[in-house]
Amino acid sequence: MTAAADPVGATPMNMLSAINHTLHREMARDDRVIVFGEDVAKSGGVFRATDGLQAEFGATRVVDMPLAEGVIIGSAVGLAASGMVPVPEIQFLGFAYQAFHQIAGQLARLRYRTDGRLNAAVTVRAPFGGGVRTPELHSEAIESQLANIPGLKIAMPASAADAKGLLATAIRDPDPVMFLEPLRGYRAVSDPVPDGDHLVPFGEARTVSEGDDLVIIAWSYMVEIARQAADRLRTEGVSVQVLDLRTIVPLDVEAIAAAVERCGRVVVVQEAPETCGFASEVIATINDEAFYSLEAPVARVSGYDHPYPVGMLEDDYVPSVERVLAAVRRTLEMAP
Repeated sequence: MTAAADPVGATPMNMLSAINHTLHREMARDDRVIVFGEDVAKSGGVFRATDGLQAEFGATRVVDMPLAEGVIIGSAVGLAASGMVPVPEIQFLGFAYQAFHQIAGQLARLRYRTDGRLNAAVTVRAPFGGGVRTPELHSEAIESQLANIPGLKIAMPASAADAKGLLATAIRDPDPVMFLEPLRGYRAVSDPVPDGDHLVPFGEARTVSEGDDLVIIAWSYMVEIARQAADRLRTEGVSVQVLDLRTIVPLDVEAIAAAVERCGRVVVVQEAPETCGFASEVIATINDEAFYSLEAPVARVSGYDHPYPVGMLEDDYVPSVERVLAAVRRTLEMAP
């Protein structure tokens, strides 16, 4: 578990700039890296995450693909098997449903299926999450469905610095990584990003703020919601730790257990619908590893068990600071 700190030799960036910066660096570092997806080349991506890549690295390494997610991931599997390092983009994570047969049936099990003869060094980038009024299948948080596929690693950055460090680690990993980027975080999250080479190890959670009364465990943009809630509570004299998981596969079980042992009370925050969301796995992990440290039942703050709503209802669906505050206060009021 690592504590948040401003790195020496860093440049302030938002998350989108950090991702674009890292793609440029990794493509320059390794000429096997190839970027492709819908609108990623000539237009630089719908959010400009891949802006300037084709101009710098050419049309054979930055490629526009048809609107066919299964083809995008299937091509990544074949390219990886031939020795390339593909970084395909699924334009929005909800579109990945159209590629699950390739993600689960091919990408995740290539090493297993070939008895280690082949590996899939593929990093699948995909934005997701609420707060930007997107249409259907653009905002869905389906990380728990991906976590249920053995063979995939799943990184979910909550800061610009981690966007760089985790993405570089993902691209250099010999196995497939789902790199899920929060839409709200693209331009709303800014922080100092280390200059030069920067790698963040998978499976090491980050302490965003220290506290003793309760720990909020979150990932992706929900870390920012948790941080805002903790800041509000601090003005009321409540000491709240915020733990950013960074990656959900691999999961930093030791950091979760240590936070529970220290605080005794826990709130887990996710954007996904409540039933079978990854918060359930976090709570099961707490029960396995730190049950006797609990002073109250673990609370969840989630989206609802309902299809993702139209834009005018989004604010009532996505977890808010107010909903997190309410969950924290309920948990603190429970007798040990």
